Amino acid sequence: MPVDAASPVDAASPAGSADPVDAVGPAGFAQAASRVDATGSVIGRGLRILRLAVHEEPRLFALSVFGSGLFGLATVASSYVLGEVTQRIVVPSLRDGHAAWAGVAGAALLVFAVGATRAVGMFFRRFAAGVLQYRMQAHYRRRVTRQYLRLPLAWHQRHSTGALLSNANADVEALWAPVAPFPFAVGVVLMLAAAVVLLVATDPLLAAVGFVVFPLVGVLNYVYSRRVSPLFARVQELRAEVSGVAHESFDGALVVKTLGREADETARFRGSAEALRDAMIRAGRVRGIFDPLMEALPNLGVLAVLVVGAHRISAGSLSVGDLVRVAYLFTLLAFPIRAIGWVISELPRSVVGWGRVSAVLTASGEQTFGGARLAATGPARLRLDGVSYRYPSPASEAPASEAPASEAAGGGHARGRPAPAALTDVTFEATPGKVIAIAGRTGAGKSTLVGLLARLVDPDAGAVRLDGTDLRDLAAGEVTGAVALVAQQAFLFDDTVRANITLGADLSDDAVWDALRRAQADRFVAALPDGLDTEVGERGTTLSGGQRQRVALARALVRKPRLLVLDDATSSVDPRVEASILARLRSDAGASTVVVVAHRRATIALADEVVYLEGGRVAAHGRHDELLVGSPGYADLLTAYERAAAGAAGAAPAGTADVAADADADLDWDELGGGGELGGDELDEGVLS
Repeated sequence: MPVDAASPVDAASPAGSADPVDAVGPAGFAQAASRVDATGSVIGRGLRILRLAVHEEPRLFALSVFGSGLFGLATVASSYVLGEVTQRIVVPSLRDGHAAWAGVAGAALLVFAVGATRAVGMFFRRFAAGVLQYRMQAHYRRRVTRQYLRLPLAWHQRHSTGALLSNANADVEALWAPVAPFPFAVGVVLMLAAAVVLLVATDPLLAAVGFVVFPLVGVLNYVYSRRVSPLFARVQELRAEVSGVAHESFDGALVVKTLGREADETARFRGSAEALRDAMIRAGRVRGIFDPLMEALPNLGVLAVLVVGAHRISAGSLSVGDLVRVAYLFTLLAFPIRAIGWVISELPRSVVGWGRVSAVLTASGEQTFGGARLAATGPARLRLDGVSYRYPSPASEAPASEAPASEAAGGGHARGRPAPAALTDVTFEATPGKVIAIAGRTGAGKSTLVGLLARLVDPDAGAVRLDGTDLRDLAAGEVTGAVALVAQQAFLFDDTVRANITLGADLSDDAVWDALRRAQADRFVAALPDGLDTEVGERGTTLSGGQRQRVALARALVRKPRLLVLDDATSSVDPRVEASILARLRSDAGASTVVVVAHRRATIALADEVVYLEGGRVAAHGRHDELLVGSPGYADLLTAYERAAAGAAGAAPAGTADVAADADADLDWDELGGGGELGGDELDEGVLS
């Protein structure tokens, strides 16, 4: 989701969800998570997780269990039918040398009826269990992504993109992997009970011989869960790592290609992929031993029953039909044992997925909202009262490799030590309708201040007020409705120009074109092959950097924000075009209060007031010409650009010095005509010529 325009994040909150299942918030989920995590054993936690699915989708679970129970009872009935047919039809036919065809036809119909019942039960079991699994995965994917929207930007900066993708995809799949066989396992318990009753009723001695295998099954399941659980945990961690490496490589394709790093990136990905492969093989080996043993144990019981049963037949204490029935019943017992084994074999993986998903759903730092509303219209009054902010230490919640690389953090810091203050006691006020420039050296806290104005983060001390109201006291949606942020790195979706500006809002083409004109982007958009319907490619790769920034600016302007925040949002635009854009914004009858982070002297000079930051504090505040005289640090910062330009001009070939010196020259406001006379692309052409 782009952060360079006001976005309806609050619309995705659970309060606006039409699905009550997906409306489970972090507080409600935390209670369920505490109950699951309170269970000591892996199997116990896994069963509590499955209980959540039963609670959320009881009808689907009941339908699947019904189908499984019907299938189980029909299967047990088939053993009884088989024994009776053997005793009453097959044995007499072999003894007498001829068959009673009426009896054969009746037996065939009975076998068909039992088979049809099994087929119906199998259909309901598989259909309902499949829908249950996919629905639970969909529920939890939505919950994870909605939690991502709730959590502040600081939380996202502490977690890699690969880990976030893995949480929403692979971890959710692992979490609900046992759901599909679980209703079957529950249903065949009925089959198991019926088979046990029939076994004991047929021959208690043979039943006792066969039941010896059940304790062995319990021991095998216990050993398996202890061995495989840490292996599956490592597999899920490596899935996130592989996803992260792939994402970085694709995202940094330009760097990889231009610096010839293809072989190195391939080797880096190969290392992560091979580690994942080896971890999956280790887990697969354990499971490869478990599954055959689960298959073999019931068959050992059948073998023991046949040996003892043959001896009892020779002694005349057991009929052939009874032995066939008992042997077949023990063969059937293997099926529910296998079904239970399927669930148990997936429980360790499910518990690992639960741990990773619940870590997201119970994450702290969710922003809270008040109930205040902004009643005023027109440009907003902005005031900061003693605002201080310090980035959380990455050691508290994430590895050092995932620490936020923020400009305001002023560089790295030792893991475990508190980060230096990004802003300290910042106080200033912006008059409605005015343009305020934020200036300062790299690391002064400019981008941190921007994040506070758009409430991407909340201050540790002090308050950011809009029309006199603390942003934290405003109702959900009020800040995003009144404040628009345009970041330096303009993000565009792989969609049309129109879709990137409206972002799904119901806006007319006239409103879109008006925003493009104010952003000096209308001429180049009109020249595109399909105008507003032109596809811009992934991240807007078919547009230049300056064009992407102007489209992002139009995306913010079309929403008519009362406070427009530009974080060096025109850095890729020609200086004269940039000045024309700001002139147009300022001439729009005070439509918005504008806060602009800028480095160019010409841009800063166009502002009504300048706030100069040093080390996270307000070092000076006033008009540009006043600060040049009264603030040595500010004057040194701006003249540094001129000194750099002069140095470049001295080393440049003849004829280029004037161009370099003019790049940051002060632009006369009246000469620009408020930005309303000259289009952005005409300025481009003038500079190029």
